[in-house]
Amino acid sequence: MSIPNNLKYSKDHEWISLEGDVATIGITAFAQGELGDIVYVDVETEGETLGQEEVFGTVEAVKTVSDLFMPISGEIVEFNTDLEGEPELINTDPYGKGWIIKVKVEDVAQVEALLDAAAYGDLIGA
Repeated sequence: MSIPNNLKYSKDHEWISLEGDVATIGITAFAQGELGDIVYVDVETEGETLGQEEVFGTVEAVKTVSDLFMPISGEIVEFNTDLEGEPELINTDPYGKGWIIKVKVEDVAQVEALLDAAAYGDLIGA
């Protein structure tokens, strides 16, 4: 299973990539594999500032709906609108075209405190 070394991870199976003060966030390959075929992504929090571990949206798979949790605090500045027509991008390219939101980071220390690839691998037993 792919766990890119250049990303940080949450215990809730979100990944984060930081460029300057903007973080790109999605769900991990492990998470999308557990969910199965994703058919809908709902993010109605664009423009809002949310705290760490608050729910920013949901993903709907064939069998279940799962909440998406903020790995860090910040303002949601962009939603990946490609997911409106192609939610399966999360299944086919979770670390690339399947990203979900971009967030203006409030506290970079929160990013540093997240799991690295090795620790996330330990969490999921990879």
